[in-house]
Amino acid sequence: MDKNQPQTSHGVFKPVDHVVISFPSSEDQSNAMRALGDIGLTADAITAYTPDEMIGQVDRDLENATALASIGQEVNLVKAHRTLAEHGYHFLVVPAADDEQAKRIADTVKPFNAERAQHYGHFIIEELISHPDDEPQVAESPDRGLDAQTPSGFEGERAWRHRGR
Repeated sequence: MDKNQPQTSHGVFKPVDHVVISFPSSEDQSNAMRALGDIGLTADAITAYTPDEMIGQVDRDLENATALASIGQEVNLVKAHRTLAEHGYHFLVVPAADDEQAKRIADTVKPFNAERAQHYGHFIIEELISHPDDEPQVAESPDRGLDAQTPSGFEGERAWRHRGR
């Protein structure tokens, strides 16, 4: 995936057939990238984002988002990515041909403090990582936003709670 021309839907980042993974540190990101290499993914197939790069990506997305982008959760997801990036999180975007490979990717990176691993399909974006302290999921909507599964309902709390794992 080319960072300068990422896949979008209605102006918003939507890398279909990829898993977007967030990590609290560049060390976690690098270790996860090596582990992904051990399961056969090449470094040139994986796209890494620093926190500043993700913030820039999100800001461009929000400027380019059409009204249709707010119907689904894409806008809420990029806002959640921005919140994590503001807390210093690094990201990997990894190609996943199918649900089985996406699960294998998530299982591979979870030991490296992966906070989120979202598999982007054409119609559904699935969260692949859960944590023992996650709150039960409640309904999400364009108005309510993405369910962070935290007591406050905010992604920033999630980033803060899990940063020191």
